[in-house]
Amino acid sequence: MADDGQPHLNSQQFLDENVSTPSSPTMGRNDCGIAPLTPSPSPRVEIRPKAACLFSVVVAIDFGTTSSGYAFSFTQDSEAIHMMKRWEGGDPGVANQKSPTCLLLTPHLRFHSFGFAARDFYHDLDPEEARHWLYFDKFKMKIHSTSDLTMETELEAVNGRRVRAIEVFVHALRFFREHALKEVKDQSSSVLEGEEIRWVITVPAVWRQPAKQFMREAAYLAGLVSPDCPEHLLIALEPEAASIYCRKLRLHQVIDLSVQPITNGLDLDGSRPFDSSFRQAREQLRRSRHSRTFLVESGTGELWSELQTGDRYVVADCGGGTVDLTVHQIEQPQGTLKELYKASGGPYGAVGVDLAFEAMLCQIFGEDFIQSFKAKRPAAWVDLTIAFEARKRTASPGRTNALNISLPFSFIDFYKRHRGQSVEAALRRSNMNIVKWSSQGMLRLTQEAMNELFQPTIINIVQHIEELMSKPEVRGVRFVFLVGGFAESPMLQKAVQKSLGRTCRIIIPHDVGLTILKGAVLFGLDPTVVRVRRCPVTYGVGVLNRFVNGRHPRDKLLIKEGREWCTDIFDRFVSVDQSVALGEVVKRSYTPARTGQRKIIINIYCSTTDDVVYISDPGVRKCGTITLDLPEAGAEGGTGAAGGGSPERREIRATMQFGDTEIKVTAVDVTSSRSVRASIDFLSN
Repeated sequence: MADDGQPHLNSQQFLDENVSTPSSPTMGRNDCGIAPLTPSPSPRVEIRPKAACLFSVVVAIDFGTTSSGYAFSFTQDSEAIHMMKRWEGGDPGVANQKSPTCLLLTPHLRFHSFGFAARDFYHDLDPEEARHWLYFDKFKMKIHSTSDLTMETELEAVNGRRVRAIEVFVHALRFFREHALKEVKDQSSSVLEGEEIRWVITVPAVWRQPAKQFMREAAYLAGLVSPDCPEHLLIALEPEAASIYCRKLRLHQVIDLSVQPITNGLDLDGSRPFDSSFRQAREQLRRSRHSRTFLVESGTGELWSELQTGDRYVVADCGGGTVDLTVHQIEQPQGTLKELYKASGGPYGAVGVDLAFEAMLCQIFGEDFIQSFKAKRPAAWVDLTIAFEARKRTASPGRTNALNISLPFSFIDFYKRHRGQSVEAALRRSNMNIVKWSSQGMLRLTQEAMNELFQPTIINIVQHIEELMSKPEVRGVRFVFLVGGFAESPMLQKAVQKSLGRTCRIIIPHDVGLTILKGAVLFGLDPTVVRVRRCPVTYGVGVLNRFVNGRHPRDKLLIKEGREWCTDIFDRFVSVDQSVALGEVVKRSYTPARTGQRKIIINIYCSTTDDVVYISDPGVRKCGTITLDLPEAGAEGGTGAAGGGSPERREIRATMQFGDTEIKVTAVDVTSSRSVRASIDFLSN
């Protein structure tokens, strides 16, 4: 058991068919019509036997903010991970193991292309025609930032037109499904059926349950799996996947920043730029990528031999949209992982640097002009962001010369028409000395300018890691693994090394941008590798308890059939940051309030704190519903007479799992021992 070890007790609760959220303590008195007959139980462990391998291939999709990709592995040769084919198009000199996360729809909202193909086609459109096409990029961030995510949430294309977010994600996942299936079938000697494939989709660990459910619903609509076979799709947490892969690393597959002291961006002897070893590793990787097949250790890698049972480490997934931190402890000899602190992070990804660049352009040329240019010349704006992205990758702390960023001709021309003066004049007038103008039509960003763009995001990331490392549960960390696309940045590497390099070892895998993707494949092959997770929030339901004068407030009093009840009591399932092991379940028994009732709906509430008493407390919000569909009871003998001829109450036992990457619920009719259709919904609030 991974909790306080209280004895397990089932609680029986009576529930009406329609349960809604009380808007205040004085309203909706019957909404909380559940009365537990026993104290709330703690989660208990049910040992689940390891499921037999019914699939022959695992396909993982790393759906990133700035770039995405897929990889797969056959269960008969699980030590070989096959990366997707190189993408057509792309930037010269950049290894295209992944594709930019951008999607293009026709003016009639039909799918046209994804990735480099979408970007290049949109670039080549006539400016007037481009205004009618719908181009989406970095759209994954919307799912994290939207507090009230539903199936109706909309995304805005570059041209300002809006489309339901679920449609954009479905198009993207369907694109990956078609490409991945074709490649898998090309490499498979047998004909694969749909049920032989296990799909894995990565999401940030800091995503809430609605966002995870959103990705699952999109996968159903894209045809990856059927809703009737939900077990064929796994949601993998990105830093968790990276952690799983890092277990396999050998010493020659990593850069250890801790053994590279730096002074002013150089080695101590001043002979070599700080980031040169990383560049050499990247170049070596680029030369070897023609094979596209990576072999992983059957056990754990050499790095792990240095870790003892109980040693802890941090994985910092620094991606395009978010920084995602997880703390794991390794359990020997089986090599399983235990999460020590709930996942944390925030919107401090590489996109923050892009937003800082846009803010700098607004400061120089005026926000009204930039907004007008984006609306009237959307394709040219995308060209400008691509040009900046390419140069951003080359920024390093030891660089002395300026970075040149080409301004599209349409930008220069549009500014002259709009403002009646040249871009060069605007730069002079802005008094921004850290940005110069080149007669070749380029903005020249000095090292000071690049620092100004990078530092706010980097400071947020470093502070977040430092705050995590100061927690009592995290002290004594020996390793910090930097992964994700932004971890390739020498600017971020230097900042993390300067902050943490004296207290722990900072490790960067050579193929840092592919770490999550490879780990997602390994997770699909064995989802039990993470044995214990931490609950990100407190979950529970509202119930009725016997009213106790002096203990319960009078405004919670409900008199029902002559008995006094206290309404809105929060019945806790699991607590924030509570350890929940794989296989641990919470059980509750529910009884329909009326004979012949066909559905039970239970509202789920959550809070970021553990000191919740009532569902009306500050910070408590309704976050989802559990629905139990009840079959006809007559045919099962569930409504027969008992004793004096009164109808026998049916008992529906619901079992909830909080130890997986998603919350799951199953239910059974105790009288008939038949399964009851149970579902949990976080998207309909």
